[in-house]
Amino acid sequence: MLRINGDISFEDVCRIVIDGEKVEIDSSVYEVINKSYDFLESFRKDKVIYGINTGFGPMAQYRVDDEYLSELQYNIIRSHSTGSGKKLPDLYVRAALLSRLSAFLRGYSGVHKELVDLMVSFINLEIYPFIPAHGSVGASGDLVQMAHIALTLIGEGKVSHKGEVADSIKVFDLYGLKPLKIHVREGLALANGTSMMTGIGLVNLHYSKKLLRWSLLSSLMMNEITGSYDDFVSEELNSVKPHYGQQYIASELRKLMTTSGRFKKREAELYNGNNSAPVFKEKVQSYYSLRCVPQILGPVSDEIDNAAKVLLNELNSANDNPIVDYKSGNIYHGGNFHGDYVSFEMDKLKIAITKLTMLAERQLNYLYHDKINGILPPFVNLGVLGLNYGMQAAQFTATSTTAECQTLSNPMYVHSIPNNNDNQDIVSMGTNSALIASNIIDNSFEVLSILFISILQAVDYLKIHDDLSEESRLVYREMRNLCPIFVQDTPKYEEIASIVNYLKKN
Repeated sequence: MLRINGDISFEDVCRIVIDGEKVEIDSSVYEVINKSYDFLESFRKDKVIYGINTGFGPMAQYRVDDEYLSELQYNIIRSHSTGSGKKLPDLYVRAALLSRLSAFLRGYSGVHKELVDLMVSFINLEIYPFIPAHGSVGASGDLVQMAHIALTLIGEGKVSHKGEVADSIKVFDLYGLKPLKIHVREGLALANGTSMMTGIGLVNLHYSKKLLRWSLLSSLMMNEITGSYDDFVSEELNSVKPHYGQQYIASELRKLMTTSGRFKKREAELYNGNNSAPVFKEKVQSYYSLRCVPQILGPVSDEIDNAAKVLLNELNSANDNPIVDYKSGNIYHGGNFHGDYVSFEMDKLKIAITKLTMLAERQLNYLYHDKINGILPPFVNLGVLGLNYGMQAAQFTATSTTAECQTLSNPMYVHSIPNNNDNQDIVSMGTNSALIASNIIDNSFEVLSILFISILQAVDYLKIHDDLSEESRLVYREMRNLCPIFVQDTPKYEEIASIVNYLKKN
């Protein structure tokens, strides 16, 4: 059980969202929530406050009579539950629930503690609102998708629970829960905000960190296979280009290489004064996909770090409208619901992961192209050339999947379309960007899976297992348990899926 009494860290997110840990709210946080609610309840009398006694969006010019104020909140929930498309995965919905809960815990939303308690129950009981993938333009937040969350909290709509979709009220009855009662502005508070895009973004961040680590390890093993010179990761070389990411990647590779017997010293082979051959059999410098790993993965690493900073800022923010500030004794109208920070970051992240995927595809091509590598049979084919085909067809999959990533990398951030009677005249499209980034991330795991299977075959062909670094040998052993060495042609789709699953879980 994780007790929340302040900002939520990325480690907390992973424990709650990925590992399924339960949460509880510290009493000090409830004090803030209650103060915010009590202030709103008293302050709103005889005042015009958006979304409390006015309509929503361009309808804000219309006053709503006091007798209809509760109905107004229910109406925004029901009217905005208009999503379409495939059901969002439970993992994304759990992350969105946590993200919206975090916003309420700031104490700037004026919601009743009953809403917080019910959201905690949803997280702890693994009750996930049914949310279609399409609907958000990312300003006024994720209105449509968050309305679907709100719909289930008032006991309507459907939820996903224990692998099945059911009417939410049936699951309420199962656990003795009561649907949320609207107090003042819970409908608008739930629908507003950037919680859907932020939740998906945090899941993307989790898997992007894994992809970076696996790309680092595959690049290590690629250079071990080719017996590269080790100076491409030297501190002296990389320190003269003071980008943090480049220096981090080079440093991590140096650590991993200390236990490897596969790297050559340029001083011993080319600087010793004994090499007078007019043409060198071995390449003096390796291909860019091997030699430039710090310079290619460095920017990817930096972007992942920046995405983490932005997403955590968004997670630990009050991102709805208006902002109820009991401390200053006022209510402020503005646009904290605007998702540009998340949208921009998800666009940058998807470009970074696409580049990581392109690196894997080029390393794959190097392994398969016998005229380039000069040490392996075509397509790391361990069988009879011509009769057997090794990994030849797997390259088609990797190439087409990489190409899809390249197309999907086009930004959403600059694709604003005015809507809502031009009230929302410039929007972020943040959830679209986050969902497309998640597609690219899934694609990247598939390409890396094919690369790793090919690396295993190359290691066995060259019989270099014992000379690999400790980390490489561990990866080799664990992956070989999932995908044994093969000489004869066999279908590979199950092994590819198995390695993808391994990469995501480790």
